[in-house]
Amino acid sequence: MTETKLPSNTTVFGHPVGLYLLFFTELWERFSYYGMRGILMLYLTKTAIEGGIGFDESFAGLIYGGFTGLVYFTPLIGGWLADKYLGQRKAITIGGFTMFLGQMVLFLLHSKFGLFSGLLLLIIGNGFFKPNISTLVGGLYKPGDAKRDSAFSIFYMGINVGAFFAPLVVGLLANDWFAVKDLDGKIISHGYSYGFLAAAIGMLIGQLLFNTLSKRYLGELGLKPVGDKKEKEAVEELGQVVEHKTAPLTAQDKQRTIAIFIYFFFAIFFFAGFEQAGSSFTLYTEKFLDRNVGGFMIPTEWFQSINPLFIVLLTPVFAMFWPSKSGQKITTPVKMGSGLMLLGIGFLFMVGASHQRGGDIADTAVKASMWWIVFTYLLHTIGELCLSPVGLSTVTKLAPPKLASLLMGVWLLSSFFGNLLGGWISSITSSLGAGSVYQVLAIGAIICGGALICLNKILLRMMHGVR
Repeated sequence: MTETKLPSNTTVFGHPVGLYLLFFTELWERFSYYGMRGILMLYLTKTAIEGGIGFDESFAGLIYGGFTGLVYFTPLIGGWLADKYLGQRKAITIGGFTMFLGQMVLFLLHSKFGLFSGLLLLIIGNGFFKPNISTLVGGLYKPGDAKRDSAFSIFYMGINVGAFFAPLVVGLLANDWFAVKDLDGKIISHGYSYGFLAAAIGMLIGQLLFNTLSKRYLGELGLKPVGDKKEKEAVEELGQVVEHKTAPLTAQDKQRTIAIFIYFFFAIFFFAGFEQAGSSFTLYTEKFLDRNVGGFMIPTEWFQSINPLFIVLLTPVFAMFWPSKSGQKITTPVKMGSGLMLLGIGFLFMVGASHQRGGDIADTAVKASMWWIVFTYLLHTIGELCLSPVGLSTVTKLAPPKLASLLMGVWLLSSFFGNLLGGWISSITSSLGAGSVYQVLAIGAIICGGALICLNKILLRMMHGVR
């Protein structure tokens, strides 16, 4: 066997330094993504004079849904190319610099051509980046290593730290430092382009860190495609034996696979509602919520930081609760069904905001309290923690080994379809009335959640021992 360079065995808090390199690489990528996501709907709908593109809200919702949906579709292609031809490290670099170029195009070209070119580059780049950095995290640990779960928790925190700070920074740039204001301090034109520049700089910082330090802290892990001889040797050195599962599916495997598709179906509706955060919620916050606190007008973009803040605060609580005796009594269908019901209850707060305004009136001078949306985000975040990570974990437990990657891709497709559906919902919200749409979403989510809970016994039989 030829000699392979293994990842550095230096550890910090019991984890290899390579984990923290990947943590910061992902943090800056998420800073880039959530920074541009925080201003995208505003940029699409503001007039050219106000610093935007000038699309109507309906078309903007479709663009937003198409973009965020494809962000979850292209990783299927990028993961396959990395496994087959590139290796994870090269794919991450290609993806990172492609996304940097995408953000720079959005910054430099204030036009429809620049918009669609920039979004296309971001979609392509994300496809190369997203699936492969998570693969490297798992590759730092031997099979069965108890530290792997906590490693992904640390990594997940990186995602949300980046997602928390990004809207705060781009909101400050777009509404303060680079905004054009009249003598009364009212914004005439927003500096959205500089928000895209900040996102580009964040992406570049992450890539420079990764490419400068990866050789030192990751060794040769992820350098070659999975089928490459040298990569196999590096994997085997870590104690990870690559097995090719060729046995036919058993009846138990087939029932477990059907259970995954049932969860996939319900998850589509969850993500369709949850993703209103970046689309219709953003527009509603901008126009109809009272954001004035002591004379300071809170930038609309800052509200995009509420969800990741709640994630950071609540994830440790859920991490302690699920393994407890009480937590272990709650089955997967009940957890995910509860997530959907919490999503619906969250929408009821937005219905409350509409009622406070006197209904779906167009007068932007009539405002509702911003606390309505804060409580909506709280309920949606708790629902997310009940459904999204639980779904990922369940797929890894239920998927037959020979279909593990494919079925994980299927689960990610729930976000793809959910975002497309969510974009369509956003596109009709302004014409039908936000309060009316949110009321339908609330009732629909609660019914879906209740239906999933009612399927508890049937799904548990299909899962054959997995709870």
